[in-house]
Amino acid sequence: MKVQDLLAYKKGFKLAMDIFHLSKKFPKEETYSLTNQIRRCSRSVCANLPEAYRKRRYPKHFISKLTGCDAENGETQTWLEFALACDYISNESYNNLLKESQDIANLLNYMILNPKNSVQANLNLK
Repeated sequence: MKVQDLLAYKKGFKLAMDIFHLSKKFPKEETYSLTNQIRRCSRSVCANLPEAYRKRRYPKHFISKLTGCDAENGETQTWLEFALACDYISNESYNNLLKESQDIANLLNYMILNPKNSVQANLNLK
C-alpha cells in the first residue's frame, strides 16, 4: 500500500489541481500573493501526507504530521475566502471547493483521533 491510495490523499490532490486550474484566471497582480499562497497550501496537504504516513508506527509523530496537513487545509479555506471576496471565483466554485476541503478535514481529523486504525479505515472509505 502507498500513501497515494489513501482517500485523504486522493481528495487533497484533486482539490489542489482544481485550485491550480481555477487560479490560472486570477489577475497577474496576485501572482506572488494570493495565487502563490493558495496553490502552495493546497499542495502542502498532499506533500505532508507522505511524511505522516511514514511515521504511522509512532502515533505522536503521525498525529503531529497530520495536524500539519490539517493546518494547511485550513489555510486553503482562508485563501478561498479571499478569492471569493475579491470576486476571483464564483459562489458556486467557492462552495464546491470548500466542500472538498471540508471532506479532507473530516478524513484528516478521523486519522488524528484514531491513529492506530485510521490508515486502513481511510482505504476502506473508497
